[in-house]
Amino acid sequence: MYPLIRLLTSSIKARFSSPISINDLCETTFRCRPWDLDMFMEVNNGRMLTLYDIGRFDLSIRTGLSEVLRRNRWGFAVAGSSVRYRRRVRMFDRVTIRTQLVGIDDRWTYVAQSMWVKGQPASSVLLRTAVTSKSGSVPTHKVLDEMGLEQWETELPEWVSSWVAGDTLRPWPPEP
Repeated sequence: MYPLIRLLTSSIKARFSSPISINDLCETTFRCRPWDLDMFMEVNNGRMLTLYDIGRFDLSIRTGLSEVLRRNRWGFAVAGSSVRYRRRVRMFDRVTIRTQLVGIDDRWTYVAQSMWVKGQPASSVLLRTAVTSKSGSVPTHKVLDEMGLEQWETELPEWVSSWVAGDTLRPWPPEP
């Protein structure tokens, strides 16, 4: 089940938090609950990706992106991801999700997120995301214009560019 209550409380907290710049690191904190666990008593890897959604919602609210999405009736979609799992997250652990926009190109925004427990990284994810409308993806320059960030640009870090280049080699549609 999707963590709707956790998303709602995080969204309300984000609305009352100070706004941040699109470049800033956004931190979201919560406790691991029993319903987040798998049979090995650690956060299920699929649930971890769902929890990362909450960090992206927090970032979008605090940067003003969510208001632009609402005003234009746009959506926000994940088009690709690469995940690293390194440490277990156990029941009642206090988890901090760090979310940051790390780059853009003409079509995509790239978001890096990580989960931290007791000051140690537990997992990280790099996401290729897009703003969408009824007619397809919205060019990033149009989204930035709507946010009042016409002059904002960022070059992709080398590790992100390498991931993008490597992903173009992956066959689509998938081969049997």
